[in-house]
Amino acid sequence: METKPLSRLPRESIERWLLTIPFYKQVQQQDIAQFEWLLSEARVLSYSPGEVVLMRGERDQQLYFLLRGELEVYANAAARGQPINRITPGEVFGELAMLTGRERTATLIAPENGRQAVVLSADFSHFADLFDHYPVTLASKLTYYRNTVHSLRWKLEVYRAQNPLHSFANRHRQIKLFNGPRDTEEELLALHAQAEALARLLLEWNGEFGG
Repeated sequence: METKPLSRLPRESIERWLLTIPFYKQVQQQDIAQFEWLLSEARVLSYSPGEVVLMRGERDQQLYFLLRGELEVYANAAARGQPINRITPGEVFGELAMLTGRERTATLIAPENGRQAVVLSADFSHFADLFDHYPVTLASKLTYYRNTVHSLRWKLEVYRAQNPLHSFANRHRQIKLFNGPRDTEEELLALHAQAEALARLLLEWNGEFGG
C-alpha cells in the first residue's frame, strides 16, 4: 500500500475524483472553506492487485471512497471462495462499522487480476458529534447523513427487490422519514437515528446472506 496526502497530488486530479462523490461535490458547492478542510483531513491510498484494503474484524473510524479500480468483498477474513460483492468507483464503504460501532464485517481486496485500486480515506469521527459544529459544520453533517440515509435505503430496496417475501423485506420502510424543519439540529438528530437503524438492518440482511 502506498499512502499520499491530498496536498501531494495534482489539484485537477483531486477535483476530478472527488466531484464524482455526491458528498464532496455538495460540500464544495455550499462551503469551499469546509471542502478545503475536509481535503486536509483525507489521504489517498493505492493498493496493488491482491492487496488487502480492509480486514474483517478490524475497528476504526475511517470512511472510504473508491476512486479508481475495483474491490472484491469477501465474508471471511481469509478472502477465500467467491466474492459476495464488488465495489466500483464512486462507492463509499466502511459506513456500517462507523455507524454501529462494530468491527468490520467483511474483507476487501484489490482483485489479483485487476488494476491498481485507488481509495480516498478520511476520519469521519467528527461527524458522530451531533452538537459540536466545529470543525465540521452543521451543513456538512446534514449533507453527510442525508447522503448516507439515501444510500442505505437504496441498498435495502435492492435486497427487498431480490427477496420480496423475506421477513426483512419491508422493515426499512417502517423506519420513519423526517418531516420537520430542514437544516436544523432536529433534522440532524433524526437523520442520524435513521442512519443507525438502517445500518443495523443492513447488517442483519448481510448476515442472512453471508456478507
